Amino acid sequence: MKIRRLEEFDYKDLHEIYSFTSVSENTSQLPFLSSSHVSGLFSGSEQYTLVAEAEGKVVGHVTLFLTNKVRDRHSAAIAIAVHPDSHGKGVGKSLMSEALNQADNWLNLVRVELEVHSDNLSAVSLYEKVGFEVEGTKRLSTFKNGRYIDMLLMSRLHPDYRAHT
Repeated sequence: MKIRRLEEFDYKDLHEIYSFTSVSENTSQLPFLSSSHVSGLFSGSEQYTLVAEAEGKVVGHVTLFLTNKVRDRHSAAIAIAVHPDSHGKGVGKSLMSEALNQADNWLNLVRVELEVHSDNLSAVSLYEKVGFEVEGTKRLSTFKNGRYIDMLLMSRLHPDYRAHT
């Protein structure tokens, strides 16, 4: 598996990843996204996207959503998706680890944050393994599979910064 920066020719593979309901149901997106919608998710200049490639195919991505807000430039939100055929194979952990390496050592970020569905236990476990902590719960904040569910707010602070607080 190779981790690299997203290229335009990767959009087809990303569309395939998001075509699975098991992936889209754990995002803020609706199922059955068009290919143009998926490519639009990754075309912003304030985003830093890495992909995991295996056997010539993108099997996952991680995106850091940077901001141009002066007082928030030390923070970014993060999102990840992995092809269902690659679940449990270390793709998510590799992507998250490299994204955090980029955040710490190249993007000058102190805080990386995310929201995750409270019933997505495998994602919560992954985030905790790479240093994220639950900060709070947004009760009944999203609609999924016909019911309202909670979202967990999680963050990870740069290890050097954390040591000095």
